[in-house]
Amino acid sequence: METLILVVHVLVAFSIIGLVLLQHGKGADVGAAFGGGASGSLFGASGSANFLSRATAILAAVFFLTSLGLTWYSSHGGEQTGIMNSRPPASSESPPPAPSVPSAPETPAPDMGKTQEIPK
Repeated sequence: METLILVVHVLVAFSIIGLVLLQHGKGADVGAAFGGGASGSLFGASGSANFLSRATAILAAVFFLTSLGLTWYSSHGGEQTGIMNSRPPASSESPPPAPSVPSAPETPAPDMGKTQEIPK
């Protein structure tokens, strides 16, 4: 079920992108006044704007509903998988001791107070 909702969600998202790119901006009406062919379009002078804006609004509502459906499904339905949902198995044993690291042999620190002569 989640896969079906996800596929519809992605298809609606791409459809919204396409419809928004097809719509004319607010400044496109000024160009139509100076000889643009907007009045001879398929939907008429204002029909395309109404059709495209209504279709965009309907697809936006479907997108919103599929978003809510995916959110509900992820929190209530199905098996939750992922790195954040997995927990380590609970055990009553104490954790194993840390491995011992062999210590380095102690070497005397060089005496920094004395100055050494450099041979010539």
